[in-house]
Amino acid sequence: MSACLLSYAKTNLPLASHDASPQYADGRFRNPIPRPATGLAKTLRIIGDMLWNKPADAAPPVAPPVLALTPEQLAEAPDRSLFRLGHSTLLVKLRGGWWITDPVFSERASPVQWAGPKRFHAPPIALDDLPPLRGVILSHDHFDHLDIATVRRLAKTTDVFLAPLGVGDRLMAWGVDPVKVQQFDWWEDTRIDGIRFVATPAQHFSGRGLFDSDKTLWASWAIIDEPADGPGMRLFFSGDTGYFGGFAEIGRRFGPFDVTMLETGAYNLNWAFVHMQPEQTVQAHKDLRGRWLLPIHNGTFDLAMHAWTEPFERVVALANAQGITLTTPRMGERVDLHAPQAMTPWWREVGDHASSRSTLAIESRITP
Repeated sequence: MSACLLSYAKTNLPLASHDASPQYADGRFRNPIPRPATGLAKTLRIIGDMLWNKPADAAPPVAPPVLALTPEQLAEAPDRSLFRLGHSTLLVKLRGGWWITDPVFSERASPVQWAGPKRFHAPPIALDDLPPLRGVILSHDHFDHLDIATVRRLAKTTDVFLAPLGVGDRLMAWGVDPVKVQQFDWWEDTRIDGIRFVATPAQHFSGRGLFDSDKTLWASWAIIDEPADGPGMRLFFSGDTGYFGGFAEIGRRFGPFDVTMLETGAYNLNWAFVHMQPEQTVQAHKDLRGRWLLPIHNGTFDLAMHAWTEPFERVVALANAQGITLTTPRMGERVDLHAPQAMTPWWREVGDHASSRSTLAIESRITP
């Protein structure tokens, strides 16, 4: 056990400082508006609630429906296809190449696989069945977004890893070839196969241990594909973030976005600075000048105090009330990014009684 913990500690130390970054000061990254201090008493209350006061419906009674994917299906998928694989893991085909966001294939979002948040469902496709990837796009280093086991497996079949500052240092410490790693500050970008990838601001934090808080940067991503001989495509991937004024600036610089993939889940008023409430998700989509909203960061892990169906129900109700086009694919279901489609509320199929009770509770809170 001690050898295991020592190995874990070594693999989770950043390799370098990033003093040139405007976001970096006194050895740590920071948000433009400082994150409110939690305090020991509040931290203990939150931990106690998470351990002992979880609602019964924080996790589904049975595994949610997943549409299994095969390598043959992916090989036949047309360009600009998107498949949601779980939580914030999205597989996207652009210009013939496959890109994946925040890939997590392990059973638990945790530093160890014998404890911590466990998946509600298996990934729609096995890690070894993924096609060779043109690239991995990473938002930050938390365990539900950066999975060391997945990264090490993908390192052999992936051409490039795009990461915020410091997260790339972690990848290299884990054995990823430095030639494959590109690191970015906010507003920095690169072009690969004619596609522009811009690391855009987010309001969050980072760290994988007790002593590395904010040693790496967090980011969202604008993905801009504008070929000379066809229609353009603009995508936004939020990673994790609280609501902040940066969305409007991103929308001004790079919008309108055809699809915004925005976090809608694992929220709580106790940590509202770093995770959005569904109302804020919808507002962020409007700030970004988005056309279709695809809610992510839900449906895979139990990371908060709300019912597991609540993020879906709240965002659907808000989108319907405000005339926002919404797509909520099942895990493994294809989204045509040329023309996204509305999906059935698949989460209601999982334990009808529990889902109905959750839905009624949410509707009672949001109905004027």
